[in-house]
Amino acid sequence: MVYQNFVSVVVVSSLRVFGIISTEPLTWRLVRVWLPVNVIFVGMLITSMFSLKYINVAMVTVLKNVTNVITAVGEMYLFNKTHDNKVWTALFLMIISAVTGGITDLSFHAIGYTWQIINCFLTASYSLTLRRVMDTAKQVTKSGNLDEFSMVLLNNTLSLPLGFLLILLFNEVDYLSRTPLLQLPAFWLVTTFSGLLGLAISFTSMWFLHQTSATTYSLVGSLNKIPLSVAGIFLFHVSTSLENSASILFGLLAGVFFARAKMQDKSQTRS
Repeated sequence: MVYQNFVSVVVVSSLRVFGIISTEPLTWRLVRVWLPVNVIFVGMLITSMFSLKYINVAMVTVLKNVTNVITAVGEMYLFNKTHDNKVWTALFLMIISAVTGGITDLSFHAIGYTWQIINCFLTASYSLTLRRVMDTAKQVTKSGNLDEFSMVLLNNTLSLPLGFLLILLFNEVDYLSRTPLLQLPAFWLVTTFSGLLGLAISFTSMWFLHQTSATTYSLVGSLNKIPLSVAGIFLFHVSTSLENSASILFGLLAGVFFARAKMQDKSQTRS
């Protein structure tokens, strides 16, 4: 996680040095405002990696639907936002798919599911907290604005000292001193590529949001889970049953239904 975020910092900083992009300077006032979001961001990344260590990609994809449920409830209590019956029906279907998926999962692992549940809460907390902090952060910048490049640089830069602290807490220093992976060029190549890929996902997501709406982005994201789950099963040769496959498909369709319900809910609100 530390190395992947380090790659993002190097790339964005290089683009700034060559004058391709401009970012807000990191001031102590901005760091103090953004730090709570960054702590959640780091926790979100770490728990995601730990859950993938024990759970297959398809089940992680379905279980991530629980994040939508937590976010919807959080919006209701924090921002007094109401949802129509279709949205709540979709959220209920997501919960059913997550429960049935866990029951029928042939490779069920309690530790992995625990990490994923924590990840769902942290991911929902990140999106809810980010909405509050962004407006406050803009007020403490020199230009009065905080663009996507600045947020990416800010998030990844602040995550580095927190990441090093976690390395010490989890006693990974001893592991790093003994593992032969660090001597393999292929390891560094794959890890660097994953860092670049993560950075590319962040930038393309932001560009997509600028070109379309959040509801369209949500719908495409829900459709994206279907090929992701199928690819995860076949690429990693995951053993699954008919019941588990059905629950995964049910969860993916519930995600699409949720996105459509959100689109209709937002269109009714505007009208």
